[in-house]
Amino acid sequence: MYVPRSRLFDLRPRLARRLGLIAFAGLSAVGAVMVLAFCAVVLALMHSWQTLNEGEPLATVASSLAAVCAAYLCARLTTIFYVPAPEPEGILLPPDAAPEFYCLMDDIGSHLGADPIDRVWITRDPNATVLQRARWGCVGRIESHLLLGLPLVHSVSRSQLAAVMAHEFAHLALQRKGLGKLGAHVRAWWFRVLDAMCESMPIVETLADRVLRRFYRDMLRLSRIEEFEADAIAAKLVGAGLLGETLVEVTLKERFLRQDYWPKVMAQSESRARPSIRPYREMGLGVETGFLRPASVRAVTAVLLEDEEDISLPFHPSLHQRLSALRVPLRAAQVDRPSAARHYFAPLLPTLAWVFDHAWWQDVRSGWRSQYARARQSIRD
Repeated sequence: MYVPRSRLFDLRPRLARRLGLIAFAGLSAVGAVMVLAFCAVVLALMHSWQTLNEGEPLATVASSLAAVCAAYLCARLTTIFYVPAPEPEGILLPPDAAPEFYCLMDDIGSHLGADPIDRVWITRDPNATVLQRARWGCVGRIESHLLLGLPLVHSVSRSQLAAVMAHEFAHLALQRKGLGKLGAHVRAWWFRVLDAMCESMPIVETLADRVLRRFYRDMLRLSRIEEFEADAIAAKLVGAGLLGETLVEVTLKERFLRQDYWPKVMAQSESRARPSIRPYREMGLGVETGFLRPASVRAVTAVLLEDEEDISLPFHPSLHQRLSALRVPLRAAQVDRPSAARHYFAPLLPTLAWVFDHAWWQDVRSGWRSQYARARQSIRD
């Protein structure tokens, strides 16, 4: 596998190891306090029983209260310590349902030397990501799940989807393999523990902001280095030009869906008690007919600069930074090509759309009907 070389990329494994050790030390400290609290419970109960037999009621009450306090602390720390990784959401895609897509994954994975994907899930999100989690939340074999958004595959062509997959598998091949996979698991676990502690103990949040400020900054730095590195590996496989074009295409189509398509869908709530269209069923056609491709590089630049002001993705470099690192110009695709959704998932699209449309309506039904009632009331007034 091609491994990009630069001073920045050489820093990545050292930074990942150091942050992994810090996370392991933090988890060990919380675990040690949890064990000590459990031992205190046992000792306090033993002392309470002993004083009860010796006829010392005050000592018995004191020991019992100590046992209760220690048990509360132990239970609280156990809840904080065992915070399982989020489970993948979406519709499970078996290999026989999309054999060509699995062949694409196998081909890219074998070229990059990445570990195989355990499961593929189709989601409602307009992106793709690889989720790695232990089988039982915090412990067990670390499994890899590919989460592939239906809006994304409606938005890109076959070759562009290959570029997206190359980027995701580059993460698996170089940064999420062997000890790197374990280190990422430990860092993510420590972040979940910190979040749980900050939510339940406000004093911990203040202390963490002071003590762990460098840790947070270095985690942000590591995440951005990993994105640049994955781009460099993917560009070697599919070409920097195609990868750059794909990054621009995904950004433009995501912006169209967020600022044009979905607002038009939701605008129906002012005149209809129920939507007249099913948004996920019509999404493919909506992207093909509703998306207006910017006519010039200047227009594309203006759109993307405006979008970057609206969206903050601290763990990802900006589009312009990624294109600059790839040394490719900001250039959108010249023509609309058949979508990857039609090629790889055509027989599945009606079923996927029905499930996602049903879930979407369950999410928005209450707000939709409230908005419709307000619109009707304003007309009567």
